[in-house]
Amino acid sequence: MKKSYIAMIVAFLIGVGMLAKGFIFNEDIKMFLLIFWGIGMGLAFLRLFVNNSIKKMKGKSWTVKVVFFAVLLGFGLPFQSWFRNEVLFKMDSAYLGGSVLMLVVGMVFMTFFTGFAKEKFQSAKLEPSNS
Repeated sequence: MKKSYIAMIVAFLIGVGMLAKGFIFNEDIKMFLLIFWGIGMGLAFLRLFVNNSIKKMKGKSWTVKVVFFAVLLGFGLPFQSWFRNEVLFKMDSAYLGGSVLMLVVGMVFMTFFTGFAKEKFQSAKLEPSNS
């Protein structure tokens, strides 16, 4: 079994375990865990999109590259600053550790799951249909 599959499964089990614990024991953090799980998955998709876009920059003119990074930084830096200052710094410190862990677990899971799903879809395309 590939290491990426193991990392994906472990991240999923940690995330589901933390969510289950929060909902079973009706903890106050349960909604933060759910929200940060989703944010982590969204950030994984964003990271994969940006990495893919950067790979496609090869052969483009320097103006296209400058505009791409200007737009990327123009949206990314203010959002990052807002998220850090208005969400993380104002959050109750009792919820911060679990929420950040769920963010990271969501990113790890979705990054590896996307690679796993892409591999499965590509292998399904290559196999001839029996109908």
